[in-house]
Amino acid sequence: MIKNIILTVVALLFLQSIVLADAIKFVQVADSHFKNKDEYREQVLTNTVKSINKEKNISFVVFTGDNIDSPHAEYLPEFVKIINKLNVPYYIVIGNHDVFKNNGLSKTQYLEIVRDNNCFYRYKEPNYVFKENGFVFIVVDGTKEIIPGSIGYYKQDTLDWLEKQLKKYKKSKVVIIQHFPLITLKESKTHYVYQKEKYIELLDKYDNIISVIAGHLHNNQEVMRNGVYHITSPTLLSEPPVYKIISITTAKGFSPMVYTELKEVDMTEK
Repeated sequence: MIKNIILTVVALLFLQSIVLADAIKFVQVADSHFKNKDEYREQVLTNTVKSINKEKNISFVVFTGDNIDSPHAEYLPEFVKIINKLNVPYYIVIGNHDVFKNNGLSKTQYLEIVRDNNCFYRYKEPNYVFKENGFVFIVVDGTKEIIPGSIGYYKQDTLDWLEKQLKKYKKSKVVIIQHFPLITLKESKTHYVYQKEKYIELLDKYDNIISVIAGHLHNNQEVMRNGVYHITSPTLLSEPPVYKIISITTAKGFSPMVYTELKEVDMTEK
């Protein structure tokens, strides 16, 4: 009898922890490399939006850089026009293919074009914070706009800004979103982060970071390091096209649970 009572109490406490859990489900679209007047890429992005709109309980979509194939201003309005058909909010990360200041598309101009084509998009800087469902999401920019290239560089002023946010939200559940991944299964000789040790040392100072989400490498890698789940997702232009659904659940007394699912885009739909 006493054993049954104890088991019942334990079960109730467990159920209570689940009820009090914070959970979120969102979509990452990586490296769409959109080109205006490219029929296939327009169809991929259009069908991706249709597919995401059919998913249930999605809080938002994040496009993690290389959203357009090259820094041509005429690509961006059409990209935004298509993703404006999403049924949920979206957030933009800038990648190395997105900007080239000397070519006439700086980070400031890039974000101005996004806002000009979406009156609800309010972010004017490539580094910013947004909150959803009790989680804090920090977008961190590592793109070079003067001499773009495949090597990411999180400058010291960016890391100083990030540390300021991590201190501010040290009691919150934090997810970092960026274009260039920090931790991968195998280091690339051409696609890596310059002086990433400084960034990693910063992450190690905080125990409330759940995940760092990135793209750039065009492949699927997921690595756990020091309690932080590093997610690198494949390009939308994979064969077949894919995006990633990410679900995170946290409950007091339990480690955060992160689940990911690659979702194929149905290209037969017109």
